[in-house]
Amino acid sequence: MNAPNSSRRELLKTAAVVALAAPLAGRVFAADPKATPGELIKPSDPAAIPDRFKGLKVGVASYTFHALPLDVTIKGIQRVGVHYCSIKDAHLPMKSTAEERKKVAEQFKAAGITPLSAGNISLGTDEAANRNAFEYVRDIGAGVMVCAPKSVEVLPALEKLVKEFDIRMAIHNHGPEDKVFPSPYEVQAAVEKLDKRIGYCIDLGHTFRAGKDPAKAIRDCKDRLYDIHIKDVYAMVTPAGKKPTYPVAELGRGVMDIKAIVQALMDVKFNGHVGFEYEKDPTDPVPGLAESVGYLRGVIAML
Repeated sequence: MNAPNSSRRELLKTAAVVALAAPLAGRVFAADPKATPGELIKPSDPAAIPDRFKGLKVGVASYTFHALPLDVTIKGIQRVGVHYCSIKDAHLPMKSTAEERKKVAEQFKAAGITPLSAGNISLGTDEAANRNAFEYVRDIGAGVMVCAPKSVEVLPALEKLVKEFDIRMAIHNHGPEDKVFPSPYEVQAAVEKLDKRIGYCIDLGHTFRAGKDPAKAIRDCKDRLYDIHIKDVYAMVTPAGKKPTYPVAELGRGVMDIKAIVQALMDVKFNGHVGFEYEKDPTDPVPGLAESVGYLRGVIAML
């Protein structure tokens, strides 16, 4: 599923140029009609920086930084030059108060990072816990809950909360190990007769590992596609007698067709969060995350 070697080399060259330009991202040149030569702009001001993602709302699922505190997470997202996020409970506990939730959301916003979703959040038969999850997302002001319902049977009860709170549920697929929603297509079968606010967070890596084409899944699920987790994987590795593992790769180093995925997102005019979920280095994610962001910029620049 890789691009031909020549195309891959061109992508890597473009990504390298983008990465080398990163130190200059805070300086505006005379070509920008809104600035004077040499004028400096704040990296936290997305409106002042050219859109290198051609309209895609590229950000970071804060699970990427789950082993690190909130302040380090915010600084890390700033460093890689994206302006959106999905908040994980590692940085804002589910048992937090409304005031605490609003405060954390404001901390992200003050750094130029807009929370577009929250999760992944497990949902089951506990009505109080489910209601708290919807209140959590409401208080953050995100509008989309990335979630993992524990069974198809709980969906009708969750649908009532969707209607009450007017919050979109983006059900996250978790690959072959997930016995309920391994790919977006199991989600599709479960939600097609439910409120249209119940849809998908397609995890592209897990979709690939489930034997499905991520780019095709984006097109097939476009009408209820509310969030994306973008990552690359080397391959499924299952040593004899051991639990299956999936080595996560920096974007472009793995075996997934990233160009086809990005083209699909562009073609369906996806306007939700495209969140990097980089799981390889939980205590030091910035280098690999920055490489991945640079590669994505290179891919987009060539489309």
